Amino acid sequence: MRDPYKILGVPQDAGADEIKAAWRNKAKAVHPDHNQGDPTATARFAEVGRAYETLKDPKKRSLFDTAARMAEARVSGDTIMQQRQAAREAAVRAKAAQANAERVMEELTRANAQKAARAAAEAAKQQQASPESAEDMVERIFGAQAKAASAGATVHPQANASRRPEAEAGKPEAEAIKPEEEGAETAAVAAAGGILQPLSILTSLVRRFTGSTPAPEKAPDQFAQTTVTIEDILKGNWATVQLGESREASFALSAGTREGHQVRLKGQGYKLPNMQRGDAVVSIHIAPDARFTVDGFDLHTVLPVTIENAVLGTEARIDGPNGPVDVTVPAWSGSDKTIRISGQGLPDDTGGKGDLVVELRIMLWEKPDDKVTDLMRSMREGLFL
Repeated sequence: MRDPYKILGVPQDAGADEIKAAWRNKAKAVHPDHNQGDPTATARFAEVGRAYETLKDPKKRSLFDTAARMAEARVSGDTIMQQRQAAREAAVRAKAAQANAERVMEELTRANAQKAARAAAEAAKQQQASPESAEDMVERIFGAQAKAASAGATVHPQANASRRPEAEAGKPEAEAIKPEEEGAETAAVAAAGGILQPLSILTSLVRRFTGSTPAPEKAPDQFAQTTVTIEDILKGNWATVQLGESREASFALSAGTREGHQVRLKGQGYKLPNMQRGDAVVSIHIAPDARFTVDGFDLHTVLPVTIENAVLGTEARIDGPNGPVDVTVPAWSGSDKTIRISGQGLPDDTGGKGDLVVELRIMLWEKPDDKVTDLMRSMREGLFL
């Protein structure tokens, strides 16, 4: 039920006469006889009647005021606890960031030392024995012409270029180059050009497989953290993470996201000289929520109940992650009672969802009641009246 004070439009310190006058005005305004074209008039009229029944009875009004204050106090207490928790988490993140930075420096130092050791070992190995070069390997397999083509040198054009001035000087112009010689030379140039490109590619591949041009090493992983809300996870929204140096990356929150979940972003990490860009590893932190606490894929919430409702049982409506949810409180329910509503939690990585766990909290009335006090005393002392 909504706030009866808001339904009647009166302040919380309103007197009985003011409440009664407000009820009469509201009831007259929303009466179904005066609003025959409004299908919601009957429901609104009944709501105004329930609000008046609550506020005109001192006990019911006291119970509602107590429940409202407890809910407000719980939210305030949660806010203080959230601030303390946020401070602790910030300290933990700062410590983790410092540890990550130190680990990155250690890994860089180790990588440079390993690279220098490999270079020294390779130099020593080359001094002991001259390995077969890529061009020599091509020559051994395809012949000397292939070696010349792969190296980018063609014999025929250079020889003709150096021979033509002498021929033209000693012969008539019409006989400087015979047609059959020109055709043969053109064919040689075409043949050399035809095998140059594929053999150059082959030479590059040989260099790659023989280790002549090793691929650059990959930079270490960069670790970061981003904060998302429960609503972001339920809707599969995009999350953004700051990676430093004015860089940021975005990614979609997939099913299976929970507290501490890690997402690897390929090629979004550190960029270091002579090294491939590393990956970014992002840890997910779920922001505190005023309504729910997260336990794996389950969401927990608290439902305050009065003593009479705990003993007799009742029906209640609470706020779920996807809208209002009706809850049945069984009779004789204690504060250790939990009600589990399946499929109302966070989506997991198996296609299912966690549960909504409702924890009951019994609350006392604001003022003592003599009858209830006598009943409790008789039950404790065995004086059955």
